[in-house]
Amino acid sequence: MGTDKVTDKVTDKVTGKVTDRGADMGTDKGTGWERRRRVHFDEIVKKYDGIRPGFPVELFDDIFDYVGTDAGKKALEIGAGTGKGTVPFLDAGYDVTAVELGVKMASFLRERFKSNKNFRVIVAAFEDAVLDEGAYDLVYAAAAFHWVDAEIGCPKVFRLLKKGGTFALFRYNTIPADNSELYEEIQEIYEKYYFKPYKRPVKKKADKFLEPSGIKRGFGFEDLKSYGFGDISMKLYDVSRTFDADEYITLLETFSDHRSLPESDRAALLAGVREAILKHGGRYKVDYVFQLYMGRKL
Repeated sequence: MGTDKVTDKVTDKVTGKVTDRGADMGTDKGTGWERRRRVHFDEIVKKYDGIRPGFPVELFDDIFDYVGTDAGKKALEIGAGTGKGTVPFLDAGYDVTAVELGVKMASFLRERFKSNKNFRVIVAAFEDAVLDEGAYDLVYAAAAFHWVDAEIGCPKVFRLLKKGGTFALFRYNTIPADNSELYEEIQEIYEKYYFKPYKRPVKKKADKFLEPSGIKRGFGFEDLKSYGFGDISMKLYDVSRTFDADEYITLLETFSDHRSLPESDRAALLAGVREAILKHGGRYKVDYVFQLYMGRKL
């Protein structure tokens, strides 16, 4: 499962708050993003599948252009969740092995892809999974690698790949809104029940996600080159999604840091956000920047 102490920073997907992932993992105190909390998804499988955003088609097109789509290629997915990042690779003819920590998530995956003979699930943390080295054309993680200990995970990926194989990481980031009265009102609610001593998020320009600090915040390390990968490729995709009040609250309920709040604060936060959205017409537009970061085992 990795070490009991991590030292990298993490940015909350919704609020933009930057905190240290290295809080004491032996207590209930901390940021909500401690690695031990990654098992919480197993409690919300259907909710997670129903509300979390998918990934842009263009992102997968760029991966296929980089890797190639020859039938029979072997892929390993790290933290497959409910399969939001799995379908395009199966549809392209890949043989996919998914490593998923959650028992219930794994059961969901098996049921979802039960008719596909080119899919299998290993229930384990990626750091602990027993896998064949030099066996995969592609190893990828869809909004999951920030839960992996990169100092263990990146060298392991390198060993698992065939020569010329690809490591592809992708995820999404929420971008604070410009000049939005609703956004500002929601931030005031967060300041009361969530931020506390932390500062409000600062709007980032898209190119910040291409810098080492943006890669570190998203994936837990700064540079694939430091682990032996070459032919590095990075790309961003802008996507917007509009939620109604209940949908947005459901989304917030799937985030680890929100779920780790004291019950009274969490209830007040969600109620306040819902009321604010209803007051402003019942719809809330969220802007995302999706990151794609790839390297090759040369």
